[in-house]
Order: sequence, then structure tokens, then C-alpha cells
Amino acid sequence: MDSPGYIVLSRLVAQSRAAAVTANNIANADTPGFRAQRPLFGTVLERQLDAAVPSGGRDLAFAQDRATWRDTMPGAVATTGNPLDLALSNPDGYFVVETARGERYTRAGRFSLDNEGRVVTPEGFPVLNDAGQPIRVAQGDSRIEVMGDGMLRTENGPVGRLRVVRFADAQKLNAEGDRIFSRPEDMQAEPVERPGVVQGAMEGSNVRPVIELTRMTEELREFQFVSQMVEKEGERLGSAVERILRRR
Repeated sequence: MDSPGYIVLSRLVAQSRAAAVTANNIANADTPGFRAQRPLFGTVLERQLDAAVPSGGRDLAFAQDRATWRDTMPGAVATTGNPLDLALSNPDGYFVVETARGERYTRAGRFSLDNEGRVVTPEGFPVLNDAGQPIRVAQGDSRIEVMGDGMLRTENGPVGRLRVVRFADAQKLNAEGDRIFSRPEDMQAEPVERPGVVQGAMEGSNVRPVIELTRMTEELREFQFVSQMVEKEGERLGSAVERILRRR
């Protein structure tokens, strides 16, 4: 395969990746706290050694899948009435949870109590307070109230303050699943003084299904177009080989 074929193939791979990212967004349109993702592509120039670009020609450019960036626009907040459904009005804040791999971060505030009285995520990860310890509600406490600053109270008094943090560059967070994130070792979590915790509400996905479906349609059309280019390139090479063999 010559250079045009490799260039078209690189575009085909990139287009397949773009469709996969959009499909994942659509699949998580109802996932609490999910942030839509977008692929980021670049070009790689290939220069011929000891040769100038011919008149009217251009450098060869291959498509490169460089990264995936996250849309940080908050999702819509819906009222649920569940006292342990919590949303953050601060768009940069994240709840801190404890996992077997260490601290992790999430905006999906769909919490509940486990059999030990700990506030946990649907995966069973304990939610941490500002001292880095799991928040526990005493057995028998029935009235749970969460203040805007993250302080959790019951009818018997304060239980603990939710730890809410932010990051200087949230794009560097690594997704572990659809709503849990980890941070690189060289990036620190900074406390949020005014997290704006909203009780009885939950932040939904920021995916807009109609836009994503439109994007998916466009990407599938682009994929079909590039596939046709691959077929035409194969036909061109076959025709060129046939003409060369005839001359010989």
C-alpha cells in the first residue's frame, strides 16, 4: 500500500474512534453525573527525505488519535426527594469516595446507607468527610439533613461535613467507568469552600441525546465516505499494476 492508502486508512481508524466515543455518550445519556466526551485528532506530517514538495503539491498528512477531552458543562439537576441524593451547584466540585485503589472522585451524588450506617455510592464506595474518614449515620437516626456547605446532620446533631474538592485541570482526571475518576499522582485535590450541596436532587448526564444522534449520523456518513475512498484507492492500485504488467 502506498502513502495515499495509508492516509485514507488512518482517517478510517480515526472516524471509527469518533463513532465509538459518540456511541458511549448516547449509552450514558441517563447516567448520573456523566460528562460527555469528545475525541481530539491531530495530523502527522510526513516529509520526503532529500526531496522537495512538487509544484502544487502538499506535505502528506496522516490522521492521529491524540486524546479524548471531557465536556465539563454541568448536567441538569432533577429533584428526587431522596435525602441522600445530593447535587453540587459548584461546577468544579467533586465528592470524594474511598475505594480499594485509593481515593476517587465523582459528581454522581446518588448515595445510600449500607448495613454499617455508612453513606455509600451505588458501587458500595464509602463517601468521605473533610477528615478523610467515611461518613457514618448512627443506627436509629431517621432524619437526615445536608446543608449547602456539605454538613450532614441528623436529629441527634452533626455527623460530618462532606469532602468536596476541585482540580486545577479536570481534563487530566482519568475515568474509571462512567462516573468515577482518579487523579494523576502529580495533581493535587483542592478543597472547595462553597460546594453548594443541594439535598434531595441529583445531577444528570450533560449528554444532549438529539445532538449526539445527529453527530452519530454525520460520523457514520463520514465513515461510509472514507470507506468508499478506500475501495477507490484499491481499484486505482489494481488498475496501475495491470497497466504496468501489460507494458512488460
